[in-house]
Amino acid sequence: MTNNATTTHETEIQVDPKVPLVRITREFDAPPAKVFRAHADADLFAKWCGPRDLENRIDHFDCTTGGSWRYVAVRGDEEYGFHGSFHEVRENELIVQTFCFEGMPDGVALEKLVFEDLGDGRTRLVATSLVDSFEDRDAFVSSGMESGVVEGYEQLDELLASQG
Repeated sequence: MTNNATTTHETEIQVDPKVPLVRITREFDAPPAKVFRAHADADLFAKWCGPRDLENRIDHFDCTTGGSWRYVAVRGDEEYGFHGSFHEVRENELIVQTFCFEGMPDGVALEKLVFEDLGDGRTRLVATSLVDSFEDRDAFVSSGMESGVVEGYEQLDELLASQG
């Protein structure tokens, strides 16, 4: 049996050489329903998304097909706004959404999150982000996205483990 408190998983981040896309793959020691809920429930999402030194303030979060979302990440006096729309939401399986950093409003990403049941209470999450250009993709990757994703998923591991 896996000890959730000590298991660590690598976050794999790949850039596609032919398409301006970033693919993030990560496994979690929790069933798809719990991992999905942590992405779809505003209160849970705010607890784990992004680097540890940011606090997330949810403006609105309607994780349903046709819904929208907006949150502000806060660090001291700094605030970073993000917003998007949910294109397709299938409980415990799929979230397709747009993602926009309000500091770069022309740089909208189309994101697809697939929650794959690995059995034995485990999930593989594959998240792809497609942007308009290779320049936008490279700016996205060089912005510190990697450390934020890795820290966020570490916090998600902690949250999932605490939920029993």
